[in-house]
Amino acid sequence: MTGEEKFKVDLEGYLVIKNVLTKDEVAEMNAFIDKGETNGRPSLWGEPFKNLIDHPKILPYLIELLGPNVRLDHDYALFMDTGGKRGGLHGGEDGGHARGNVGDHWYKYRDGVMRNGLCVMTYNLADAPEGAGGFACIPASHKSNFAPEIPREVRSFERAAHYVVQPPLEAGDVLFFTEALIHGTMPWTATHQRRALLYKYSPGHSAWSGNYYDISQYTDLTEQQIRMLLPPSIGRRPRVVEQREN
Repeated sequence: MTGEEKFKVDLEGYLVIKNVLTKDEVAEMNAFIDKGETNGRPSLWGEPFKNLIDHPKILPYLIELLGPNVRLDHDYALFMDTGGKRGGLHGGEDGGHARGNVGDHWYKYRDGVMRNGLCVMTYNLADAPEGAGGFACIPASHKSNFAPEIPREVRSFERAAHYVVQPPLEAGDVLFFTEALIHGTMPWTATHQRRALLYKYSPGHSAWSGNYYDISQYTDLTEQQIRMLLPPSIGRRPRVVEQREN
């Protein structure tokens, strides 16, 4: 990560990583989705989707933000047609208490190092220009102490508030955000379908989902991918990327 990227994550709680996927990669994944064979976890849909587990452009961010023992906690897809609606603003301390998972929704900084609980890498397979809807958040709310004070009508997007933003995204971009950030899904207003793949990660010692990965469902996993699909553990755990000897 660049110094500016670290500044933006610490400041706002999210980051748009541009052009992670090539046009050909986006086209290949969209062609698969068009076939309608999209049941279950995207990471099981085939090689292009499996490769997102530890995408080489994304892995350095995961290690920087969640530590060297980072693991994939769960993954799923979001498809939205024009007029589609999903959840309002949630997350952060308030969202964690509501679901009983506050221990996984956190952000910490100490001695120059950022660390997060549950985090998301959202692979965007369709453009989401300004005003289109989709992902929205309250920047910097991962450090807010007054999340419960957000009015209900703002949380449900019934009233616009200047502090709620919808970052514009292009197909191929990846949106990172920490679940400590207050976020949600605005109604989708674009004429094309929203397509987003959410791969959610936890530090090696914790989990949000209790539905752990069964690696026997996958074919030709690399050793690195196997390490990232392991259940959480507090004891000795292999690093995602082995340290090089000096």
